[in-house]
Amino acid sequence: MSSRDTANVLWFDELHRKDVNLVGGKSSSLGEMTSSMDVPVPYGFATTARAYQYFMHQTGLNDKVNSLLESISDYENSDELHKTCEEIRNLIVGATMPIDLADDIKKAYADLSDKMGQTDPFVAIRSSATAEDLPNASFAGQQESYLNIRGEDDVVNRVQQCYSSLFTDRATYYRHKQHFPHEKVALSAAIQMMVFSKASGIMFSVNVANGDESKIVIDAIYGLGEYIVLGKVTPDHFVVDKQSMKIVEKNIIKQPVELIRDSTGGTKEQEVPEELQGQPVLTDSQVIELAGYAKEIERHYGSYMDMEYALDSNTNKLWIVQARPETVWSQRKKNKANGGDDNVVAEADAKVAVRGLPASPGLASGVVHVIDDPKDIDQFKEGEILVTLMTSPDWVPAMKKAAAIVTNNGGMTCHAAIVSREMQIPCIVGTKSMNIAATDALKTGDVVTVDATNGIVYMGKVESLLKKPEPAQAGGQVVAAETFAPTATGVMMNLGDPDLADKYSTLPADGIGLMREEFLWTTFIHEHPLYLIEQGHPEKVVDMLADGIAKVARAMAPRPMVLRFSDFKSSEYRNLKGGDKYEPHEPADLLGWRGASRYYDPKYIEAFKLELAAVKKVRNEFGLKNLNVMIPFVRTVDEAQKVTDIMRGEGLVRSVDFHVYMMAEIPTNIILADQFNKYVDGYSIGSNDLAMLILGCDRNNDTVASLFDERNLAVKRAINHLIKVAHKDGKTVGICGQAPSEYPDFTNFLIKCGIDYVSVNPDMVKETKRNVARFEQRIMLDKATGRGLNDPTDYDWK
Repeated sequence: MSSRDTANVLWFDELHRKDVNLVGGKSSSLGEMTSSMDVPVPYGFATTARAYQYFMHQTGLNDKVNSLLESISDYENSDELHKTCEEIRNLIVGATMPIDLADDIKKAYADLSDKMGQTDPFVAIRSSATAEDLPNASFAGQQESYLNIRGEDDVVNRVQQCYSSLFTDRATYYRHKQHFPHEKVALSAAIQMMVFSKASGIMFSVNVANGDESKIVIDAIYGLGEYIVLGKVTPDHFVVDKQSMKIVEKNIIKQPVELIRDSTGGTKEQEVPEELQGQPVLTDSQVIELAGYAKEIERHYGSYMDMEYALDSNTNKLWIVQARPETVWSQRKKNKANGGDDNVVAEADAKVAVRGLPASPGLASGVVHVIDDPKDIDQFKEGEILVTLMTSPDWVPAMKKAAAIVTNNGGMTCHAAIVSREMQIPCIVGTKSMNIAATDALKTGDVVTVDATNGIVYMGKVESLLKKPEPAQAGGQVVAAETFAPTATGVMMNLGDPDLADKYSTLPADGIGLMREEFLWTTFIHEHPLYLIEQGHPEKVVDMLADGIAKVARAMAPRPMVLRFSDFKSSEYRNLKGGDKYEPHEPADLLGWRGASRYYDPKYIEAFKLELAAVKKVRNEFGLKNLNVMIPFVRTVDEAQKVTDIMRGEGLVRSVDFHVYMMAEIPTNIILADQFNKYVDGYSIGSNDLAMLILGCDRNNDTVASLFDERNLAVKRAINHLIKVAHKDGKTVGICGQAPSEYPDFTNFLIKCGIDYVSVNPDMVKETKRNVARFEQRIMLDKATGRGLNDPTDYDWK
């Protein structure tokens, strides 16, 4: 091991760019320019990565820091991340630096004083992480830098503060997102002579606005460069042509304030003299001089470069104070050279466009298509990202084509959430509740990446997120078949799109617990049933409904399926062709003319009879006797009687092989279950609407969404009561709401209450099947041993 590997301090002229592991990206780059190039760099030295590791080891901080980092459960939770990182930083700053390390830093500072011929010179101390400034990861700016530091004790203290800045919230989050292990990163501090800047700025050897590599871009402000990073001052902007080395663009901005060094060694803000505020910060010759340095640095490094400079107020000399590889356009250039997509961005550079609720997990990238009105969905193309206010059943044709869905409004039980989970399409809802509405932040034509697992939409195509590990090859090995334990509680499946029936028929579901008829209207029929009757084409309704229903019944046979009759709201019916003529404008159509109240209404009864004719066709003509039906939103016992009387009159009579169920989604369904029992064979609990109506909480209202919870004791008592009353009369009870998919503990509660089946979306069938088996086994074991956890909650309805 060489002395360089064990040194705590190394001078810039001892360093080269290959020394990133020794002193980090910033320090090694300063060393490269000092030792190998004819570029003016303020002289100095760097503490080494070994010094940082020695500090962490000697102070016993490694284990404490690792333990705290491991305690972070969610890096997207800014409060949790901030609290943990602040605790780590306080530990580091509060530790006592080993005496030998502190002495090495003090000696180097004294030697710098001698070399520069100054007593206690002012220095700048810049953090330099060993993972920083790599060409494919922009870690720059994640750690702190300190200006105008003077005196050996202050230098040592600031080095220690640099160490702590390795764990700023931003730096810690960044490494996590880059999948860069925290323990693999060390920190060097670059201590270099302070330039007393009368002007400073940033320059790039590529036009970062458009990727034009024939141009050099230079921004300049008065005073210290910190204000350009903070965005407190808008800089002058210069563009220089690399070939001709002439200024081809110049934009001078009035700059009223600047940050300067004060007499104590700190910094302060002051007004720029009025006569200078509208004048160019740099002369043309200084701009060309800087462009020459940029061109030389790019040539030497062989990549686009991001540089910082300062103009000394004492000598009027320009200094290069930082240089690092530019990441965004360098990555795009690499992607293009490899035949990649020009919209690809590195995960580290991906800008978050909006955040929302992760309604249906998954990742997708594509072109945004913002649609405000479902009448425009015919313009939507396959593979686009659907961005809208909120979806309803009439959006389904577009949803089926979408690579992902992002909405302004809605919660985890809204239409977009439920349907996208069924279709297994990535979906984020409720972006407006996170302060920025998707329709405001995104525009048609934007390329984005939707991370619906974490509820984040990134600008650009974040290829690293989209890459999935290749499935392991069997290589001739015998692969065990997937098996599922038999369960007493049925596990059924919710389905809407008949085109998915064959795909999902291989899942270990005991049948279809809920087929939503609305999908057939919006995907295949498109026209209002009363309009078709008026046009003389009622057969279109019967034939197309029957074909769609049969596709599902056939795929699942002999397993049973339950078709829920149409449950559109008036606004959704109105969006069907011809619907304006027949549909009222209701202020709250969620509680309006829907479900059973339509079926016996003289204004709609003929349309309902078409649905019944389609069911008869599937059962009698197609011979698919596994088809059963369900009546939604039945407000009164009288409604149940009226609807079942109509069914009987149309030849659909309850029997051993034909069951009529009812959605239990209104409190009256629970309270009067003993009377509803006379007209149905069982119930399917719609936990979404039931919870909403029991709690008086609109589940689609972002303002009160946090109050909506199917696990509320009032909801649980209602469910327990329904099961008891239904079973007393030999009626079955299932559930087709979202609760079992969202909360496994809720499934356990249902099983203990004696639920007959749970019906979940296709993506949750396997997991629910395993959960049900596990819960049932636990219940049997607890009963056999007399042990197990006792739930003290009283679920009985008194």
